[in-house]
Amino acid sequence: MLFGIVLGRLVCGLLCPFGLVQDLLHKIPVPKWNVPKKIDKPARYLKYGVLLVLVILLPAFAVTATGVTPPYFCKYLCPAGTLEGGIPLMIADPALRKLAGALFNWKVLVLVAIVVASMCIHRPFCRYLCPLGACYSLFNRFSFYQMHLDKSKCIDCKKCERSCPMAVEVTKDLHSGECIRCGKCKSVCPTGAISSGFACGHCTKCGPSS
Repeated sequence: MLFGIVLGRLVCGLLCPFGLVQDLLHKIPVPKWNVPKKIDKPARYLKYGVLLVLVILLPAFAVTATGVTPPYFCKYLCPAGTLEGGIPLMIADPALRKLAGALFNWKVLVLVAIVVASMCIHRPFCRYLCPLGACYSLFNRFSFYQMHLDKSKCIDCKKCERSCPMAVEVTKDLHSGECIRCGKCKSVCPTGAISSGFACGHCTKCGPSS
């Protein structure tokens, strides 16, 4: 919550290692998919469901007989843990490979699905499933770090929207909870209409620093 209040989803754009993995996978030259809005928009609410059910409700109420609460999201869904922890440990330790069962196979299947999707869709895990991204998105509109669009400079060329990995409608809703503050829109803007930084407020007089 502290990082969310200060940075919003900047954490997703510039600090998340699995976000980097997805960005690299998307550079692979395979056909890219544009998810239709009628599918994309409702699908983005899935991550809030994951946050509510797997991160909040189940750990709070589905306690085992020993009083220990399993990390449900990490255990059943998180592909980052499988890629960055599970698979390296399995490679390094033959004893662990003998213990691998249906749960590990399921996690590998989830990882493979995300990897394949990442080649064709920009950051599908961030868009649709990541509960941490869902949590940070709740702070985007009022976090200290903000993006700012100077509409007097904007020529409505839409280069910013075509470059956005999260398919944010930059000229309409730059403070969207989907914006990961990666700065790609800012870097391609031909008129310098987009700025970012820690703002004293959201007035048109000063806005965020560039």
